[in-house]
Amino acid sequence: MTSGVGIDMIEVERVAEKINKEIGFREMVFSKTEIAYCESKKNKFESYAARFAAKEAFFKALGTGWAENTQFNEVEIITNKEGKPEVQLLGSTLETINAMGIKKILVSLSHIKTIASAVVMIEK
Repeated sequence: MTSGVGIDMIEVERVAEKINKEIGFREMVFSKTEIAYCESKKNKFESYAARFAAKEAFFKALGTGWAENTQFNEVEIITNKEGKPEVQLLGSTLETINAMGIKKILVSLSHIKTIASAVVMIEK
């Protein structure tokens, strides 16, 4: 049963500025796997922005906002073998979300040169 839906949009330039100007921002928000993936892309800031939007959409779908005992870099947006984005939870965030009874998390990403967006649906 669907228990939450979240959507978010962000300007690619805003994410690029944060990454370029704020020491530690990238590591606080993105996992090592996400950083490696985005850095391998020609338009890396579009990929970073889409993943940032997905994390925001995820917390909106929870209905709690940024939940206690969760971290942005533990909500990992990966690309599976078929090229489909998936949410993978890590560490204390995984434990917290499992305790909420969430069974499935679906995510869709989109980005263009200036804007990135994501939609997340959670099922219990």
